[in-house]
Amino acid sequence: MEIKIREATAADVGAILEIVNFSILNSTSIYDYELRTIGQQMQWFEEKRTSHFPVFVAVIDNTVAGFGSYGAFRIKAAYQFTVEHSVYVADIYKGKGIGKLLMEKLITTAKTEGFHLMIGCIDADNSGSIIFHKKFGFEVTGNLKEVGYKFDRWLDLVLMQLILK
Repeated sequence: MEIKIREATAADVGAILEIVNFSILNSTSIYDYELRTIGQQMQWFEEKRTSHFPVFVAVIDNTVAGFGSYGAFRIKAAYQFTVEHSVYVADIYKGKGIGKLLMEKLITTAKTEGFHLMIGCIDADNSGSIIFHKKFGFEVTGNLKEVGYKFDRWLDLVLMQLILK
């Protein structure tokens, strides 16, 4: 099984949307309640492009198996060297190293682009993602208690960061 990481195109947005909507329905990795539309996901994609932030896809046999991106952490000028990232893998492809390849690509790209810090915001119950991030050198730097509410329960958010050298 060959996994290719490449820049996403508008033609990939439908597959990205499927991954996003699965996560909305079945996990706390995205704190949204409502499924996104293709128009909303295309707007997200275009905003990334116009802001010069990357969107990468992992492709197996011409099928998008996952995607990763980063964008502005906050909009104030002093935060311009900090980005917040996301990595999502289609459920049927989890555990095959796709997330690792996407994360490596995001980190390498962020370093090349001159960013100083990468942040991940992870649901506190997602221990797999926390362990995954630690493997790349991310450190837990904060815990926000009960900041989200989904699936009839309060959700805590773990903040993790990686200083890009």
